[in-house]
Formats: sequence, structure tokens, C-alpha cells
Amino acid sequence: MADYAIGDLQGCLEAFDCLLKKIDFNPDRDRLYLAGDLVNRGPDSLGTLRRVYQLRDNVQSVLGNHDLHLLAVAHGATRSKRKDTLAEILDAPDREALLGWLRRCPLLIDLPSHNATLTHAGIPPLWTLEQARRYAHEVETVLNDHRCGDYFAHMYGNQPAGWDESLTGPDRWRVITNHFTRMRFVDSNGALDLTTKGEADAPPSGFMPWFKHPHRKDTDTRLLFGHWAALEGQTGIEKVNALDTGCVWGGSLTALRLDDLAHIHCDC
Repeated sequence: MADYAIGDLQGCLEAFDCLLKKIDFNPDRDRLYLAGDLVNRGPDSLGTLRRVYQLRDNVQSVLGNHDLHLLAVAHGATRSKRKDTLAEILDAPDREALLGWLRRCPLLIDLPSHNATLTHAGIPPLWTLEQARRYAHEVETVLNDHRCGDYFAHMYGNQPAGWDESLTGPDRWRVITNHFTRMRFVDSNGALDLTTKGEADAPPSGFMPWFKHPHRKDTDTRLLFGHWAALEGQTGIEKVNALDTGCVWGGSLTALRLDDLAHIHCDC
């Protein structure tokens, strides 16, 4: 039995199947933990989502920003963008089953047997892990009750940039979502810069990669995240593992075997 954490699939079914073969995945024995962004930009978003759904008894995934974008489009809260590769999902006969499963995916998954936590973009440095769990649960609850329409209608936007416990309603949901699914650079107060997508060593003035914040709260738990392909799987920080190695951009798809921290790759 082995547990694997896998980076952003983004519709790259061929690479995903390659990786499953390379790790000799056995659904009677192994478990997969996916870092979100299962769909979009890649060549086969529908096939990828179907494959994950087929394996759902042995797969858990967090939600990424592209997954939430798909759900917002399906809900009618926004339109597809020019570079989206979501049309086949939206037109598929099994879309309701696929999207229903996706919407129930969490923002945060704890892996206690590995002393690890998985999110799409990371854990905000000035949040404790207990705070992160609580805030993730808030949004997960909204996504699956009568407020989901209001959530999707107000999900997009970069403001407020910083966390404030007094926030309520859509502003609060948006800030929590941005921290879990879009975060890269933060300032000393933990506020987000959501316009810069480059390498970690080229932050905007006054900002730093979230995992290099000098007062990061949780340093005992292994943090697993995707989202930031420009890192090429390297953070330079112990117990902070970047999983997105840019498959959709011509890089590779990576699985981290959690039992011994071995990396397995398939070129894309």
C-alpha cells in the first residue's frame, strides 16, 4: 500500500495515465491525493475528470482555482474564457455526476498518518493550521448549501487582499478562497499579491513567497501544494513540498510518494 500526492493535472490525461502506470497504481492497495486544478488549459479536461471520477474511491482532491472556475461557469455565474478547455465537460451527458463530485471536494485535506496537509496554493503563513481548517470548512459548507449561487457570483476579484476576522459574507468567502487557491506572494502582514505569477526569487517589491515568510505559523506539519508551476517543484524549505511541475506547460507531472518522499515523474 502506498500514498501519493500528485500535482496539477489540468486536463493532461495522457500524462496522468502515464504516471498511474509508472507508479503501478493499484486501486485495491494505493491512494492518490490530488493538489487540485484537475481541469482546464490541457487537451482533455473531460477525460481527466472522468478518470479521476472513476478512481474516486481511492482518490481525494482539493479544489483549485480552475476547478472553481469550471463550477462557476456551470452555475452560470460567469462565462468561459478564450483559453478555457471546459466545453466538453459542460456538454457531457454525465456532467451532473462529475460536477457534483467536484463541488464536494474540500479546500484542505489532512493526512495525519504522514503529518501532512494538502491544499491547492498553500497555507497562509500567519494562519495556524487550526484556523486554516476552520476557514476552509466555512467555504466548503457554503459551496454545498443554498448560498453557493451568491458565492460564485462574488468569487472573482483580488480585494480585500488581506485577512480580517471581521469580514463577512461574500468578501470573507472570496478572501478565504483566494488564500487557498491563488496565493503565491504575500507581504509582511500576510496580504496577497495576486497579479504576479513568476519565480519565487523575483517577488514584487515588499512581498515574498508565502512559504518564506519569517513568521510562518505552522512549521511542524508537512505542507503539500500545487498551483505554482514556476517553482518547478522546489521551495528550498524543509517540509514544504511543491507538487506542480508544469505539465500543461510542457514540463512534467509529478507524484510524491508520501511513505518515503520519492518523486516520480512523467514528461508531458
